Amino acid sequence: MLEEAEEIGRRARRARLRLGMAQADLAVALGKSQGWVSKMERGLIEIDRVGLLNRLASELHIHPNDLIGRPYNSSPGENQWQVAASSILRELRRYDLTPVFAGTPRPARQLWQETTRLHRLRDAAANVAIMEVLPDLLREARALAEVCTGHEREEAFAIYAVCCKFAHTAAHALGHPELVAMSCERAAWSARLSGDPVMPAVADWMRVWDMWATADWEDATTLSYKAIRSVQEGYDQGEPLAVRAWGSLQLRAAVSAARGNRRSEAEDRIAHAKAAADRLAEYVGPPVYDRHSLTFSPGNVQIHAISVALEMRDQRRALAIHRRTSPELIASLPSSRRGHHHMELARAWLWDGSRDAALAELEKAERIAPQLIRNHPIARSTLRSIVYAERASTREKLRRMSDRFHLDG
Repeated sequence: MLEEAEEIGRRARRARLRLGMAQADLAVALGKSQGWVSKMERGLIEIDRVGLLNRLASELHIHPNDLIGRPYNSSPGENQWQVAASSILRELRRYDLTPVFAGTPRPARQLWQETTRLHRLRDAAANVAIMEVLPDLLREARALAEVCTGHEREEAFAIYAVCCKFAHTAAHALGHPELVAMSCERAAWSARLSGDPVMPAVADWMRVWDMWATADWEDATTLSYKAIRSVQEGYDQGEPLAVRAWGSLQLRAAVSAARGNRRSEAEDRIAHAKAAADRLAEYVGPPVYDRHSLTFSPGNVQIHAISVALEMRDQRRALAIHRRTSPELIASLPSSRRGHHHMELARAWLWDGSRDAALAELEKAERIAPQLIRNHPIARSTLRSIVYAERASTREKLRRMSDRFHLDG
């Protein structure tokens, strides 16, 4: 892992040379100096923001995963998720063919109950387990759509779309770009057939995430606004699922704007998301099942506000927001979001000059969501930065002590 920065730099250099691009040209495209590019290619600079990583990959016309070597090398046992990923891809490729399913598919209400297991796995950041569950559930949902009509058929397509969303989330976390892209396409297809007025906006929410990989910040923002308009009527009427989707899309728009260096717009979108969270908290009525699996809540808004500040490299603002945030609000979040939050705090503390606090947050993140954190490029970048800094500090202490002892005399 300690050699990853050097390898990332070498991959960037090879990609740049393959395009016949000078360091100075890449520097101009990134808004950096030629010296920065030179140091990055030698592994002397950490790519410590997702927005910067994605923009670098975009300028080099490669996928971010190709730049950082993801999926990361691990043991054969840890790589078994790729077998399940292949099975999911097979199901998604044959989406318009007669399903291969033995027996009679269960009714939609029972299949929705199966998705509650996926919600729990998602909240625990158990992405490998999600991969293992999905092939059979996708196959059965598609089989149900084939044999039913009317509302039951629409519900089968809604379940299929939600399964695609789970595949999309797990594939992003584990680093499988082909599955990411195909899950997004199939979610859009099945959302249109679902009869669910919110589901197409959820599919757009997924597409925005994919646009980040190619640093298409403007398109990501535009698509977010389009999706927001599609659920605006439901939001205005206070429909809980529409409010949840509207707020989640505002957070997508905020991150997109922050990565595009549009601070005021990013902050405006966070404010809109807070208003949606307040509205959701005021809802009075029977419990509403979050069938779209959007983890939208006041706590989620707060941790996105911190992420937005960090994307604009404003760690002091990020830490100030953190200090104002109730610990109970963070504790109410699922493990996947809490793990990501503490990973972000580690980065904030590191940039603020406190390696001890950064390491403590990173350790906390790993305890909460180990699979997510160990596979996240920013967590790995943060840990490398801490290790390098500790090594340099130790070398300096030894040099000074050696001078006092006159060991070179």
